[in-house]
Amino acid sequence: MGKQKETKEIKEKKVKVVEEKQPLPKVKVVVEKIPARLKERYSKEIVPKLREQFKYKSIMQVPHLEKIVVNMGVGQATQDSKILDEAVKDLETITGQKASVRIAKKAISNFKLREGMKIGAKVTLRREIMYEFLDRFISLALPRMRDFRGVPDKSFDGRGNYTLGLKEQIIFPEINVDKVTKVLGMDITFVTSAKTDKEAFELLTAFGMPFRKKEIN
Repeated sequence: MGKQKETKEIKEKKVKVVEEKQPLPKVKVVVEKIPARLKERYSKEIVPKLREQFKYKSIMQVPHLEKIVVNMGVGQATQDSKILDEAVKDLETITGQKASVRIAKKAISNFKLREGMKIGAKVTLRREIMYEFLDRFISLALPRMRDFRGVPDKSFDGRGNYTLGLKEQIIFPEINVDKVTKVLGMDITFVTSAKTDKEAFELLTAFGMPFRKKEIN
């Protein structure tokens, strides 16, 4: 009986201590989001420069980068699906965004391609993640290309969009070369709001795109 009474008293003391504890004050943590470097450059430097160069009457007329589309076509996936899995993994590592798998719309017997077969992967980048990718692409990836002398300036589509083809995904520092089982190429399309190739050229040049020629007609 003595032990039961002692145990009961200890439990009551513990409950009393818990009740007397004051709740911890709530601390509001404010995380400041750092804007992408190229996004800041666009608003502070590029917009005034292009507005003066092309004599735009309104700031809304100044062309801007709308999105970047990174596409990997993997034709060999028709014979080995693991290659496509590696492509998707590399694409997501490079862009930091989930990739969507592309499916064949037509059957081509010569290439052993059936309708509905998975043959590629694509990522569409917008807003901050788009500017961050562009920054890494220009500053880190392109200089890692062998015998790099600048990107061609003849790949505009006539509507202010520019597509660049790459032969190797290993130029991106995010890719561990030792773990690459297949070297794959990709196409990167820079979609802008520019109405002409000249305007798009100047916009991308202002971002730091290292074109081989200084000017496009």
